[in-house]
Amino acid sequence: MKNIFYTILLVSVAGLSANAQTGMQRNAKGVQYQLISKNAGEKIKQNDVITFQAVQRTDKDSILFSTYLQGQPVKAQVRPSTNIGDLMDIFPLMGAGDSAVVKVPIDSIFKGHEEARPPFLLKGGNLVFNIKIVQVQSLNEAMAERNAAFEKMKMTEKAGADTYIKSHNLAVTTTPSGLRYIITKVGTKPKPLTGDTLTINYVGRTLDGKLFDTSIESVAKAGGTYMEGRPYEPIQFPHNMQKVIAGWDEALSLLNEGSKATLIIPSNLAYGERGSGEKIPPFSTLVFDVEMVKVNRVKHTAVAAKTGAKKPAKTPLKKRAPLKKKN
Repeated sequence: MKNIFYTILLVSVAGLSANAQTGMQRNAKGVQYQLISKNAGEKIKQNDVITFQAVQRTDKDSILFSTYLQGQPVKAQVRPSTNIGDLMDIFPLMGAGDSAVVKVPIDSIFKGHEEARPPFLLKGGNLVFNIKIVQVQSLNEAMAERNAAFEKMKMTEKAGADTYIKSHNLAVTTTPSGLRYIITKVGTKPKPLTGDTLTINYVGRTLDGKLFDTSIESVAKAGGTYMEGRPYEPIQFPHNMQKVIAGWDEALSLLNEGSKATLIIPSNLAYGERGSGEKIPPFSTLVFDVEMVKVNRVKHTAVAAKTGAKKPAKTPLKKRAPLKKKN
């Protein structure tokens, strides 16, 4: 039921002062609404993608969510309603440029799940939504716009990585996948094979130099990312088994035990168009300083020993982390 409430927060609402709420209508589910500045043009249809400004508040005018405060409107695809608070029954009544005030009964939202109702949402009250439709697009139009934006971000990413390498005067080696690396210390022991357990120290930064993760306590403290109670020590994982991002799997296959290297990993070998949390935006090239501390061999067949590690995946798993860490 908590998911329903957070869905409401994400899909909600817009910048009108709810001054003239007389003449509100009520739909079959008990939701009250008033359309303002009615648009005589085409109404929103199922599967359309809408961009809208939104404000969500309590009956007491306490703001719970505001696109104006977060600095950008919400985009959502219009689908059949799955709960009374998702506003999907209201959007088809509106068109581009329209505004509305919507009052959703709190008791209906949490019916059968009363224990999930936050104390600040009073029984018998309403969630009040103010919404303004900024843009209406067909699904095809929205996808074309999205793809064009992604292509622009990819070009910006490549230019940023090139600038980083040039400004730091780095002599990198580039693989066919787009991985770029510099071996700063060459180890003398063998390279890992698929399935071997690797022990790795690492420091991870974005191109602007911001530290987002490390296994080294002193680096974490200096970079302002230190977490009390977290163990700072080299991490261990099986090599080339899709336990880390694809850029790591590929790069670590190139290093001997005892080696150190700087890895410049493009987003298609890291977190792609989704990014990872607040510290790694979409389409982020990442810079890792890594040390191959230890390679613990597993039993390999003669064929495996001759051929070495399998080829790394060309794209990362959607939720693969560069290292083992709590979400």
